Amino acid sequence: MYTEKDIEHKMSRSVEQLANPNSYNLVCHEHRMGEPLPSIEKLGKIVGLVRELLFPGYFGNTSLRSNTIGHYVGVNIDELFELLSEQILAGLCFTCENPEEVDMQERQKAAQGIASDFISFLPEIRRLLITDVEAAYLGDPAANSRSEVIFCYPTIRAIINHRVAHQLLKLDVPLIPRIISEMGHSETGIDINPGAMIGESFTIDHGTGVVIGSTCIIGNNVKLYQGVTLGAKSFPLDKDGNPIKGTPRHPIVEDNVIIYAQATILGRIRIGKNSVIGGNVWVTNSLPPNSKVIQFKAKGVDFYDGGGI
Repeated sequence: MYTEKDIEHKMSRSVEQLANPNSYNLVCHEHRMGEPLPSIEKLGKIVGLVRELLFPGYFGNTSLRSNTIGHYVGVNIDELFELLSEQILAGLCFTCENPEEVDMQERQKAAQGIASDFISFLPEIRRLLITDVEAAYLGDPAANSRSEVIFCYPTIRAIINHRVAHQLLKLDVPLIPRIISEMGHSETGIDINPGAMIGESFTIDHGTGVVIGSTCIIGNNVKLYQGVTLGAKSFPLDKDGNPIKGTPRHPIVEDNVIIYAQATILGRIRIGKNSVIGGNVWVTNSLPPNSKVIQFKAKGVDFYDGGGI
C-alpha cells in the first residue's frame, strides 16, 4: 500500500537526482534568454512550404491560375523567409561556443542573408527535382503518371528534404540540415545524410531501409533499390582513441549505375559508370566502368568476395 509520504519521497528524490548537474552535463543545452531554439514544428512547416513552392498543386493550397499564382508564391516566399531566418538563427545560436560574445543583431542579419541565399537557389532545386521525378517515372513500369510519382513515391519526399538540407549545409548552416534530413528519414524510411552529394536524375525504387552516408558522391542517372547501404567501414582513431571525423569514407558512385535491393557498398571506393550491382552482395573494392556484380553459388552458399569484375 502506497502512503502519501512514500510518494512524496520518491518524487523529491527524482527531482534531486534529475537536477544534479553531474547527471545532465552531457545531455543539457544551456539556453540564453532571447535566443530562438530549433523547432521541429516550424521546420516541418518550412519543408511543407518548400514542397508547395516547388510542386504547386501537389502540396499545400497554391492556386495554379495564371492570374493568382504569383500572389500565392509571393506570400509563401515571405512566410518561408521569416520562418527560415528564425530557424537558421536558432541553429547558429545553438552551436555557438561563446554566446556572451555574440552580437545578436549581427547574427540575425547573417541568418536573414543565408535565408535569402537559400531562397534564390529554389529554382535550381526545382530543376533537379524535375529530373528526379522523370527518373522515377521512366524507371518504374508501375508508375501511371508523373503526378502519381510526386504524390505517392517516398523517394520524392526524401530527395526534396535532402536537396533542401544539402543546400543549407553548403551555406554553412549548423544543425538545421541534419534535422530536416532526419525528418525525411522518419517520414520515408530513407536515410540520406545532408552531406551526401547527389547528381541529377536520381531515384530510389521502394526506398525503405536505404542508407546514404555523409561523404557519398553520387553521379547522374543513378538508381537504388530498397535496403541499399552506401556506408563506411571502420574509421581510424587518433592517438587518444577518439574517431577521426571529416575524412571521406563513403563510396563514390559514378553515372548510370544501378544498385539492387539489400546491396551493401562500404568504404571510400569507386563504382565505375554503367555498372550494375546485384542484390544482397557486399562490395568493398572499387569496380571499373561497366562492371556487373552478382551473387554466385559455392557449396550451396550465395556470396560475393568484394573483388572487382
